[in-house]
Amino acid sequence: MKATIITGSPHKNGTSAMLADSFIRGLEEAGHDVFRYDAAFGKVGGCLGCDHCRKTGEPCVRHDDMEKLVAHLLESDAVAFVTPVYYFGMSSQLKAVLDRFYAPEDRLRGKKKAVLLASAASSERSVAKNLVGLYRDVVDWMQWENSGEVLALGCGARKDIEKSDYPEEAHLLGKRLFQQ
Repeated sequence: MKATIITGSPHKNGTSAMLADSFIRGLEEAGHDVFRYDAAFGKVGGCLGCDHCRKTGEPCVRHDDMEKLVAHLLESDAVAFVTPVYYFGMSSQLKAVLDRFYAPEDRLRGKKKAVLLASAASSERSVAKNLVGLYRDVVDWMQWENSGEVLALGCGARKDIEKSDYPEEAHLLGKRLFQQ
């Protein structure tokens, strides 16, 4: 099976990166193929709202990393969104990628598993409410299966997440993703 992991943090060794690494390790241990796209270090411009893709049936007018990412998404059986919680939502880098799902939406819809991995400095569940709501709405809209969520609350620094059970939760989720 194939999985695409889309990360949104500009911190290469941050808390959400640790979740992504653990999840990927589980997937690879289970023998699955993984493609990781780190949105904060790539080139994905936001949706222009020009509607060219819908009016013409042609690809997006932007020629950036989404071309490569969409190819991987189309081949994938699972998609994982990984982000720190930035002011009650996902990082802007990940949101830019998500907004660009507009053009290939019909081709991406259906028969995929989806996962949310997120970290937040606050231990209050309410800080992730909007993020979780958006993720679940996207999953429903795309007709994907919500296959798990790991919300690493109270993990604002690497030392916090390292002493928590969250990385192991992400690892086990990756390992068991396609057994569900």
